[in-house]
Amino acid sequence: MDSRSSSLSDLGVDDLRGNDERVDRIMNKYEPVIGLEVHVELNTKSKMFCRCSADYFGKEPNTHTCPVCLGLPGALPYINEQAINDCIKIGLALNCKISKISLFERKNYFYPDLPKGYQISQYRWPLCVNGWINVEGKDGEEVKIRINRAHQEEDTGKLTHKGADTLIDFNRSGVPLVEIVTEPDFRDVAEIRDYAKKLQQLFRYLGVSNADMERGDMRLEANVSVRPEGTEGLPNYRVELKNINSFRFMVAAVEYEIKRQTEAHDAGEKLSLETRGWDEDKKCTYLQRSKEEAHDYRYFPEPDLREIRIDTSDVEKLQVQLPELPRVKGNRFEEKYSLSKQQAVILTESRQLAAFFEEAVKDGKDHGLEAKTVANYIINRKINIKEVLPAQVVIEIRDRGMGVIEDLGELEKMAKEAVEENPRVVEDYQKGKKTAIQALIGSVMKKSQGKAEPEKIKKILERLLK
Repeated sequence: MDSRSSSLSDLGVDDLRGNDERVDRIMNKYEPVIGLEVHVELNTKSKMFCRCSADYFGKEPNTHTCPVCLGLPGALPYINEQAINDCIKIGLALNCKISKISLFERKNYFYPDLPKGYQISQYRWPLCVNGWINVEGKDGEEVKIRINRAHQEEDTGKLTHKGADTLIDFNRSGVPLVEIVTEPDFRDVAEIRDYAKKLQQLFRYLGVSNADMERGDMRLEANVSVRPEGTEGLPNYRVELKNINSFRFMVAAVEYEIKRQTEAHDAGEKLSLETRGWDEDKKCTYLQRSKEEAHDYRYFPEPDLREIRIDTSDVEKLQVQLPELPRVKGNRFEEKYSLSKQQAVILTESRQLAAFFEEAVKDGKDHGLEAKTVANYIINRKINIKEVLPAQVVIEIRDRGMGVIEDLGELEKMAKEAVEENPRVVEDYQKGKKTAIQALIGSVMKKSQGKAEPEKIKKILERLLK
């Protein structure tokens, strides 16, 4: 390997962006192939295999432990039934098939945050398999992402590095964790962002996790590789981006890694299996270790835990317990309340906001208010539902005499002003970045003081920008 190719692995963002024209040329020659792994902590009362409290966040280190989660000799685990049920609920929400027989295994590897020297997980017999979820691509099209499996496992301890010292807190060790693994179906970072946000929304709708990324309730890992544009089949390598705790960092890390790998391929460098981290300060990925394969973990059935048998009746009971999920609720809002897709998406962002809106619509009927008027007010005024009641919002709308602008001429005038005032946004849109229109819609909404319907504005803008 020559000096040029060996240095490519450590290129920084500035190096990759030094010649935009060259980078664009190279990027157009290759296609990213990406799969995601999402880990989510369940908010059960106790840990996965013992009675220790799972409410560890902010607690004094190493106070939520016992012989089981510390892996002391002679301590025997037992299964948290609620965690199993929550994992199945996640699988059902992701259109997975629920396995009739599931089995825990020991995933053997040594790391300081793993007190037993192995992790109890599932590999060959996961609880949920062969699911799917639709996400939105960069041009607004729907993309189907296949779910390989959703399986149950236990979390590790937490390491804190202080200079030359490393401190270990085992409070988190043994907390129930669900891992959702996709097929390598992602081709763009826009799909990744939408997928991760949809999963976070699902977890919260189901009530199985807070999915707070800042607390570490939800963590993202990506497997990234690239192949020549137009080719089929998976590349013979992949790079795993490990333990990323924000949507923004994940997008930045994947974007960087795609550029790094395409540069390396173009220079003739051979890429291999490896694990990398994201350095937010330097805005680049860095090598952590060579990537392990499944056989390196020496999986074998956990001898201290029985197999899990799941009857059809058990699945049916859990299916009934599922709430109305965001996509279904959004479709209902569009049909029942004549809302635009965009309005429905915003108002179903959380179960609490959706319930607030429907209660406000119910109260608004007594005052002759249409659902669209209520929706526009809640969205455009960014109502804090924790501080006001639905009835108060209805009174505010009534007192302000707020209505929807129906005059198309007035709407077109405001749309033309928004186009003239935002030339760079217009340029981005005309270059193919269709999501740029949202900025123009926001500008018109501001001009109308929230009295315009976003869907009507969008149609006017699309006509003006042709």
